[in-house]
Amino acid sequence: MITLSSDFGSPYPAAMKGVVLQSTDAQLVDVAHDFPRQDVRASAFWLREVLPYFPPAVHLAVVDPGVGTDRKAVVVRAGQHALVAPDNGVAIPAARRLAEDVEVFEILVEDPESSTFHGRDVFAPAAADVHERGVEAFADYPDYERVDDYETVEFPEPDLAGDVLHGEVLVVDGFGNAITNLPGRLAADRAGESVEVNGDRVPVERTYAAAEAGERVVTVGSHGNVELAVNRGRGDDAFGVDPGSPVELSR
Repeated sequence: MITLSSDFGSPYPAAMKGVVLQSTDAQLVDVAHDFPRQDVRASAFWLREVLPYFPPAVHLAVVDPGVGTDRKAVVVRAGQHALVAPDNGVAIPAARRLAEDVEVFEILVEDPESSTFHGRDVFAPAAADVHERGVEAFADYPDYERVDDYETVEFPEPDLAGDVLHGEVLVVDGFGNAITNLPGRLAADRAGESVEVNGDRVPVERTYAAAEAGERVVTVGSHGNVELAVNRGRGDDAFGVDPGSPVELSR
């Protein structure tokens, strides 16, 4: 299996699939191609949340605002998985969720056809190559070089000291749910009660539908973090937040 993720929209992912299928008959599975454009941190978050649900696979992930520059192209080996991506950190949080120890290898490439579409010309061929050689074997070939100096993405830690807890919105999903870095346990034991979010009293519920339609709600998302939402509406608009916005939570 080879999974594919990008911020390309359409039709660019089709070209990557075409390149892969020239070299392998691997099962191709789309994760998403509508990641926020050029947003490495948001893409890293979603890959970390989604890829662990797959069986061993090669994961092709291309969110690459540095395409055509001197940034490296890498393969990250994480247990029985391999992640093929630009060296901007997008693959590292997922790799660390997949395996305790990860190894990073630079893909040694000369003169790709295009300086603007490395998804097609660099990463797709590499994903097919790693799939065909095998996750355990590809590193033995001279066109992959292990590196210890690579980029990563670190998510901010919340400040949980004191009566007012300080966090941040990490991402906003397609429904408008604002996913924070505050651990869900801070709200899970308050279901049916309320908390203050940025100075406003908001009910805490276990489900969206426990709130009235259009009502703001604090809940715990499937990712295990505190989420600011609206039943049948957009939490980001109702709470006035975006990715990176501060969130103060108090009881």
